[in-house]
Amino acid sequence: MAETPPGPDPAGPVPAVRPFLVTAGRVAPSANGRTMPVETQVVATAEGLDVLDRLSFEQHDIVAACRQPQSIAEIAARLRLHLNVVRVLAEDLRAAGQLTVHVPDTGATHDASVLRRVIDGLRAIPDSRGVLRDSD
Repeated sequence: MAETPPGPDPAGPVPAVRPFLVTAGRVAPSANGRTMPVETQVVATAEGLDVLDRLSFEQHDIVAACRQPQSIAEIAARLRLHLNVVRVLAEDLRAAGQLTVHVPDTGATHDASVLRRVIDGLRAIPDSRGVLRDSD
């Protein structure tokens, strides 16, 4: 029989509460049904930080994580919550004035030249031996 290596589970514990319970069954973050892009930046407001102790567990964790600007994707990964749960709760927190939401310009996010500049910038970073990657 194989023995489990000692130490914490690398993926962490499985959440005990189902995502649909956290969002009261809602799957769309807002009444208009539009979802926040994963790159949407959110930051806690002073009011949000003041009421941390009165927020639900997940809302508390989201506001606390957003002392510095975070993307929706970063929050979901850091808190190990489903992406749509974070979207719904972030919209609730925005509506309550506890988060400020900065949605990126959709025209810029779909511009292929932006992606090309990011790739070129990454290739310009030398690896651990100081060698630059070949370009294609």
